[in-house]
Amino acid sequence: MTYKRQTKIISVSRRTDIPAFHGERFMQDLHSGYAKYTQYFGNESKVSLKKEDVACFVFWSKDYTQFLGSLHEMLESGYRSYFNYTLTNLPSAFETNVDHDRALKALRVMSRMYSPAHINWRYDPIVLSSITDYDWQINNFKDLCSKLKGYVNRCYFNFPVYYGKVQVNLNIFTKKTGIKVINPDNETKTKLITAFVDIAKENGIQLFSCAESHGYSPDVRPTHCIDAAIINQLYHINDLPGYKASRQGCGCTQSTDIGSYNTCNHGCIYCYANTSSTTIKQQALK
Repeated sequence: MTYKRQTKIISVSRRTDIPAFHGERFMQDLHSGYAKYTQYFGNESKVSLKKEDVACFVFWSKDYTQFLGSLHEMLESGYRSYFNYTLTNLPSAFETNVDHDRALKALRVMSRMYSPAHINWRYDPIVLSSITDYDWQINNFKDLCSKLKGYVNRCYFNFPVYYGKVQVNLNIFTKKTGIKVINPDNETKTKLITAFVDIAKENGIQLFSCAESHGYSPDVRPTHCIDAAIINQLYHINDLPGYKASRQGCGCTQSTDIGSYNTCNHGCIYCYANTSSTTIKQQALK
């Protein structure tokens, strides 16, 4: 009896921004045919990156500018991909190393290279603060929707989850900058998302909620950042892994994540994947 080896969805990556900072290393791994990655309990494993073993790459990034050439090469080689593209336009106090204008231009290039259906625009997280209050969020979302009209079909949102280490970093951030980060009540969240639904619709974009942010509007459907249904729609692959949540409320399809924590240099103060900027610098020296 002959058994068919099931292809894998490769997540690139929840743990860091590979397209922005580690694209060259990823392409080296792609050319070698495999990537090493660390499992949750510290064990190192290898996963094949050969075309016949990869059902689809799901890329995550805040800026694909440096990775556009690699995407073109992969597209020409027949690799299947779709993209989680985070674009928030948050002030530099929150995202210290993100060029939003450059990232927007790269998104438009990718939309033409692939299609709007290949891109999940992530307006994530929605950070309310003393400088990004309710009105700021409304105006910012309007501006981004108008600039992304015709380039994306879907927008995924989420409110931040203030994990322990994130809260510690936020407390330090407030002491340094005087900017207070607000954890809004459910009434405020519902009001904001209800307004977002109408703004998105006006620009031909459907709003979806991720994980913990389900339930703030009946017009918003829960969604999954790694979604076998989307992959099937794009590439007509039926032999895909099943559901495997990464946290409470998550509905993602099972994937193998090849990223490493403490290796992203965007400097986002709400980040759960970096312990601190000092840790990142130490990691870079290894």
